[in-house]
Amino acid sequence: MARFVSLAAGAALLFAVSFDFAQGAKLTDPHIAHIAYTAGVVDIAAAQQALKKSNNPKVKAFAQDMVRDHTSVNDQALALCKKLGVTPEDNDTSKSIAKNGEEERTKLDSLSGAAFDKAYAENEVAYHHMVDSSLENTLIPGASNAELKSLLSTGLKIFKGHEEHARTLAAGLK
Repeated sequence: MARFVSLAAGAALLFAVSFDFAQGAKLTDPHIAHIAYTAGVVDIAAAQQALKKSNNPKVKAFAQDMVRDHTSVNDQALALCKKLGVTPEDNDTSKSIAKNGEEERTKLDSLSGAAFDKAYAENEVAYHHMVDSSLENTLIPGASNAELKSLLSTGLKIFKGHEEHARTLAAGLK
């Protein structure tokens, strides 16, 4: 449980970083695109780690869903950026998300078996909660382009399902 609290605190920190960025400077569509894309990349990397480390069929199935869904949304985001002639711009928020994702994967790498499965599932709950909150409260309202806003809204619906699925998965693991 202490591990989950630290993950939740990390997710809250990431949300605060995103919120502070939005308050301190105007989020542009290229910033928003990069933040959303980076969040997807981080979750794909975590899922790929779970596919390699876990032997639990439910954890593996969840991880496969994460790879499929986040790859699909990221591919759509890249296609939209290309269509609009927008180049996603790296920023402090996307850098923070990537750094924290890498740190979490390093922590998870030291675990195995049921301990890994539980920690991965709990991280997915916290991470999706952070992403969903950031999308809903910062990124979607901050997007100027209607197509970007629509893609982010569609992603939010998918990712809320991921959060609930992760919550159910974590509750069933010991």
